[in-house]
Amino acid sequence: MNNFLYRSLEQQLSEEIEQGRWQPGDRLPSIRTLVQEQGLSKTTVMHALNRLEARGLIESRPKAGFFVRPQYKPMPVNAPSSNIVSSPAPVPVSVNAVTQELMCRSAAFDISPDAGTREALPPGLLQLNRTVARELRRQKGLHQYYDEPAGSQQLRDILARRYKRQGCQVDACDLTVTTGCQQALFFALMCLCQRGDLVAVESPGFYGVLQLLEGLGLKAIEIPSDPVQGMDLDVLAQAAEKWPIKACVVTPSFATPTGALMPLENRKQLLVLAEQYDFHIVEDDIYRELAFDHPMPPLQALDRQGRVILCGSISKTLSRDLRVGWVISERWREEIQRLKLVTSLATSRYVQQGVASFIEDGGYDRHLRRYIPNLQAQRDELITTIQYEWPMPCASSVPQGGLTLWLELPQHIDSMQVYARAREQDILITPGALFTAADHFRNCIRISYTHPWNTDRKAALNVLGGILAEINEL
Repeated sequence: MNNFLYRSLEQQLSEEIEQGRWQPGDRLPSIRTLVQEQGLSKTTVMHALNRLEARGLIESRPKAGFFVRPQYKPMPVNAPSSNIVSSPAPVPVSVNAVTQELMCRSAAFDISPDAGTREALPPGLLQLNRTVARELRRQKGLHQYYDEPAGSQQLRDILARRYKRQGCQVDACDLTVTTGCQQALFFALMCLCQRGDLVAVESPGFYGVLQLLEGLGLKAIEIPSDPVQGMDLDVLAQAAEKWPIKACVVTPSFATPTGALMPLENRKQLLVLAEQYDFHIVEDDIYRELAFDHPMPPLQALDRQGRVILCGSISKTLSRDLRVGWVISERWREEIQRLKLVTSLATSRYVQQGVASFIEDGGYDRHLRRYIPNLQAQRDELITTIQYEWPMPCASSVPQGGLTLWLELPQHIDSMQVYARAREQDILITPGALFTAADHFRNCIRISYTHPWNTDRKAALNVLGGILAEINEL
């Protein structure tokens, strides 16, 4: 393919969109028309259109063609405050019952879950499904045997190479495939802690970690997490000086719920603290590849003391339905594999090999190139709607990657009440109280921009704004 030809067409259409020849919602000329008008091959035209779609300038609609996508440019917004005590103490964990309901409803990543049942699969997932099905057909007699506990050698080799390119000193033998990232986090905490130990966590932080702490009989020390830069390391140092912290669970890149991105210097300081106070770090690396700009290397890439256990998964970047995750640790690999034998024995062989082939053939990176610009556009549209169409000002995070937005409502609004009212109308949000083991963030909510803002989801956002207006007037 002539690089100049497809880039020339891409630039031409991009300039026409920016100059207003094609307005948001306009249908671009058909592929056949562009082939005839430009004197190009169908492959060249398609490549130019796919690149424009990956940039978020246009969108493909099944059986309809390519359309100019609205460009949302949100105004600057106030970031939520880190409104918890600066001298945390250990607390036992008791997870709210609402968490269980949300986990059963896909963890509220879709404000209108019924809307997703009517949407076509994106091209990347269609290719992934075909790849997984092909690997299943190839199994033949292997379906009668368990896979080795560490997981598919092919998948571990591929993942190890990807992490090496990010600066991690990792070999495939240090990597164990798990049933999602939650199991990886479970294995890491099982290796590091015993019942009653103290674990530092981000606050607000991932409620899945709180569930694990409760199940393992561990106590949480909540460290304030800034919506922009993440965990407050000064407070962590004060807590480590006072309490015997055994582990620190942290998501350096786009932590849920805030979307915070820990700066490089803070990452280095965190490793210094781990060495100084002799605790280990459990790195949740699940969102890092969803950076709107270039992703930062994992925290483990900076680790030279074996202090970091890295946990990852494809559930947020690719598909929640394929429960494929991993945990990386040279020091703890034998114990991790023993725990896997005890708890789940093995992971689906054909699913692992399907994912490995999808990554190796370039399908995964192509999927990310298309998916990430869409996420950024969906984030902008969500922020714009909140700013201009909701009845009250809200402080909002503006994450530079990941999947979720953290909103701070007026102090007198109880997000649990908002959740209950919205749930009556089949609208799902995640109330802030779920992201803490203490009584914090009652006036905060998390909303995801994972899915396109179609008619149903836009309507759900407007209804949610109306619910907030009603509660605000009480």
